[in-house]
This record gives sequence, structure tokens and C-alpha cells, in this order.
Amino acid sequence: MTAPTAAELFEDHRSVLTGVAYRMLGRVADAEDVVQESWLRWSAQDRDGVRDPRAFLVRITTRLAIDRLRQIQARCEAYVGPWLPELIVTDFGPVVPDTVEQAMLADSVSLAVLVVLESLSPLERAVFVLREAFGFPFAEIAATLDRTEPAVRQLAGRARRHVDERKPRYDVDPAHRRDLTERFMAAAGGGDLDSMLSLLAPDVRFIGDSGGKSKAPTRIIESADKVGRFLYAVSQEGGPEGEFRITEINGGPAVLVLYDGEPDSVLQLDVLDGRIHCVYVVRNPDKLTALVREQREVCVDQSSC
Repeated sequence: MTAPTAAELFEDHRSVLTGVAYRMLGRVADAEDVVQESWLRWSAQDRDGVRDPRAFLVRITTRLAIDRLRQIQARCEAYVGPWLPELIVTDFGPVVPDTVEQAMLADSVSLAVLVVLESLSPLERAVFVLREAFGFPFAEIAATLDRTEPAVRQLAGRARRHVDERKPRYDVDPAHRRDLTERFMAAAGGGDLDSMLSLLAPDVRFIGDSGGKSKAPTRIIESADKVGRFLYAVSQEGGPEGEFRITEINGGPAVLVLYDGEPDSVLQLDVLDGRIHCVYVVRNPDKLTALVREQREVCVDQSSC
């Protein structure tokens, strides 16, 4: 039997490498760059001494992602307004048959989790991603990061506590979230302020990410009254008819808004106990272009299909 080529071995593990890089960086383009650099290093590597290609490739990718993350954190200081991760369409499909495992993978790319991960140090984030999202053993993570196993366990505990303290609770049931998303869009589209307010938790937050390149609040809006009235005002603005699609983005249902076939914005809700606790809106065009290529959208309004 012919031994697999370098390219075949790399492709066998590309999805894991991309998953690690994206969770580390929260940016699709940067994750793709890191994976490409990993390929260049892998293709130039003397592979005769590599006993575990997967572990070797994860090690390369993680270390490159840590270096890239340090560069990104310096750039983010100049970002205009609130920052949200670059969005991805998630479809774990038949490769993840276990519903518990699928829920864990979805949670690890949720906007709520990725926002909290931004506040971790690069090493803490690497340990959290490798351990919590992919289940790597501590010994393997220690080898990847060139740290002792006790040090990695300490980093993991600190990162886990930090995420648990800061990550907001929300309902991960996709059917429940989709139902509330559709009701919310119906209320907003109909300019029904009372219905919108009835869906919002008293301490709801609105986080809009435009990067200064589109119209969006440059500060987080808090409280049901302020968020509801802001969204009502937006719904009353005139403009061209948009196309609204519900698709699964970052592990949960979201609304993709398009004008003339081009993505304009994405809205996603965090839900708990039948109320909306956070409204995320991404309008930075740099974070939307990849979404229109995906084929898993379902139209909200069938007449627009």
C-alpha cells in the first residue's frame, strides 16, 4: 500500500487545523493564513521522523496562531466601536453524529464564547481551545506549547474559571432560538414596538460591529427600553427592500440581510428563559463577504427566494 503524500496527510487534518486557528483568532482570513503557513512548513519538513502527523500539525498551527494573535491584539486597539468575531457558517453535519458533541462544538464558536476568549492571554486561549473544544490531553498540549504539564493544567484552570465567570448564560436549543428570532424579526419588520419590548430581557444588550465602515452604534446599548427604541427607529427608516435569510452562524440561528444579493448585516440573538438577553449585529463588510458563498441559507420570506 502506497504511503500517503504530504498533501494527503495535510488535507486529512485541515478541518482540525482550521478549527483550532479560527477559535484562537476569531478571524477567518487570519485563520486561513495560519493554516496556509502551516502547510508551507509541513511541505518543507523532513517527515521521516514525524510519528504523529496530527499532533505535529496542531503544534505548528497553534504556535503560529499564538504569534498571529499577539499581532492582532495590537491592531485591535485602534478598532472603531465594539469588536465581534468574524462570522462563519457552521454545519457539523454527519461528521459529528453525537448531539452532545455537536452542542459542545457549537458553543466553542459562539459569539458569546469567542468574545470572552478575547480577554484571555494567548497561552490561556490556546490551552482553552485545545482542551475544551478539541479534548486534547494535557500532556499533548504541554508538548505543543513547550510547557510542563502542571503549568498547562494551571493555565487551563485559570482560563476555565475566567470563561465561566464572564460568559453569559443562554439557551442553546436551536429550535427555541430560531422561533424567537423569527418572532423578533416579525415585530421589527412590522414596526411593533410593544411586541419587540415583550421579547427583550430588562438588561438586554445591543452590540453592533461595523468597524467604522458601516452605520452602527459605536457603543454598546443596554436596557430593554433603549435597545427596543433604537431598533424601532431603525425599522422605521426608509430604504430598499432587503432579502432576509435564516442560516446557522457560529453555532446558532442568525438572520443574514442582503441587498441586491450582497450581504449587508447579520443579526444573532442570545436567548434565555424565553427572552432576548443580547442582540449581536455585524455590519463590517470585511466580516460578511464569505457568508454569501455558503449554500445552507433558508429564506425567512419565501417570496424573496
